[in-house]
Amino acid sequence: MWSRTICLLIVAVFVLAGCKQQREEETDVLARGPEIEAIYPLSEEAARAIEATGGLNAWKETTKLQFDCVVTFYQPDGSFYLTEQRYEVHPWSNSIQISGDEPQAKFVWQLFRGQFDVLKGDGQIDAMTLTGRCLAEGILNVTTAPVRFLDEPVEFAKRDTAVKIQGQWYYPIDRKSKGGVARISEAVFYQDRDSSFVDLIRLARVDAGEAGSRKAVQYVRGYDYEKVDKGIMVPKRIEIFGADARDRSRERLVKIDCHTIRRIK
Repeated sequence: MWSRTICLLIVAVFVLAGCKQQREEETDVLARGPEIEAIYPLSEEAARAIEATGGLNAWKETTKLQFDCVVTFYQPDGSFYLTEQRYEVHPWSNSIQISGDEPQAKFVWQLFRGQFDVLKGDGQIDAMTLTGRCLAEGILNVTTAPVRFLDEPVEFAKRDTAVKIQGQWYYPIDRKSKGGVARISEAVFYQDRDSSFVDLIRLARVDAGEAGSRKAVQYVRGYDYEKVDKGIMVPKRIEIFGADARDRSRERLVKIDCHTIRRIK
């Protein structure tokens, strides 16, 4: 009788240990909060952007966001391609995962601190009018712009003069990498003079093409900001426009309409 009880106890211990290990394996290692020393001191532009979108405490409690979206890719011939994608955004890990089911296959991409990787499937969808990396960079930066002001190793420099873009006044804030970190794209964050939202971002990368290196420029814009679970505010619609190095030909490449946005605790 005692031996049977002991055996049952041993089995129970192993079962519980297995469950605990499984739960640990399922834990999202990217869903973490900020390092306190990385937050302070806040620059003026960071403080304004964070306060306008919910406040620092709300951002601290946001370790993962999930966006379920309908995505429209606009083709050069005037046609378009509709699909659905899911974005899992980790603000404090500077990371995004993009996944979806395409006729080709299921795909999963990840951008983590400037490093783009294909976790499953192909690195490109036939109907896409920009690269997977450019799509990931655009979405990650515009949805987590207030936190991006705290990134390392980059530096921001606010220009003194506001500029008028499509009827709105913005302060341009230049982002450049420190120490020659090539993975971090140079960018200009445009902060609305009145609302303090950073809802327009210019991203520039040097891409290697068949004819050598060329600078690709894209503009990312956020619209219809919504509060998520009484916490931070993020855009429900995102649009990405393409341009050359001289900011000419700003054609719309992508429109993203998010029908469900959740904060994963």
